[in-house]
Amino acid sequence: MWNNLKTTVLLAAMTGLVLVIGEWWGGQNGLIFALVLAAVMNLGSYFFSDKIALASSGAQPISREEGPRIYQIVERLAAKANIPVPKIYMIPTDSPNAFATGRNPNHAAVAVTHGILDICDDEEIEGVLAHELGHVKNRDILTSAVVATLAGAITMIARMLMYAEMFGGFGGGGRNDDRRGGAISGLAMMILAPLAAMLIQLAISRSREYEADHTGAEITGNPMGLARALDKIDKWSKRIPMDVAPSMAHLYILQPLTSGAIFSSLFATHPPIPKRIERLIGRDFV
Repeated sequence: MWNNLKTTVLLAAMTGLVLVIGEWWGGQNGLIFALVLAAVMNLGSYFFSDKIALASSGAQPISREEGPRIYQIVERLAAKANIPVPKIYMIPTDSPNAFATGRNPNHAAVAVTHGILDICDDEEIEGVLAHELGHVKNRDILTSAVVATLAGAITMIARMLMYAEMFGGFGGGGRNDDRRGGAISGLAMMILAPLAAMLIQLAISRSREYEADHTGAEITGNPMGLARALDKIDKWSKRIPMDVAPSMAHLYILQPLTSGAIFSSLFATHPPIPKRIERLIGRDFV
């Protein structure tokens, strides 16, 4: 219930922001354009954010014959968690990572990389997948998927506004001629909007990771498996980085290297791994 409310508030806030920006830059024409854009964003975020996240990662659906090990683990954990078995996807990269997405437990998907299956044993894979099913059970997958879509949309809007500033706005907007500050304000919007998107991720992601760790440990009854997996993923992902769009980074069990890596420490979307491990088992690994 709380996560559904957060999602509704987030979509409403984004709609208001888009309308204000549209009216500010283009007057009545800009407001109409912004209204259409907001409707597309809201519908797309709700119904297609999971597909956008999966497509962005390069994930491909796998059959039981292609991945019997992961199917067995996911089906066993879904039964323990009392949720439907999600669709299963594979991401073709050697960097170890995983994420869950979807609208609700009846429309959920989990995606894992080739790399995580190579470096983790079955107990550790169980811990990782239980964490992801924890997101599904806690019903925060919709919020995180919507945030990913909206964060990407903010960046797109910022770029559109920059080009509108450079080439004359939306045209005939009324007040836009008085209010536009030229290319400088457009460039400022292009810089500030992605930072705002990162702050949205920051506000939503950190607490949910602790909750998913806790729920995952309850599902398996083995917090050490997840703790070992987090330690391994942390070490191996530094050796084999995974380039992910900043708007998608918060979806993963561990924050991957993003194309904006220079800001990764400043705008970290996940709690530090040692703190997550300490919460799971009462201590960090030495």
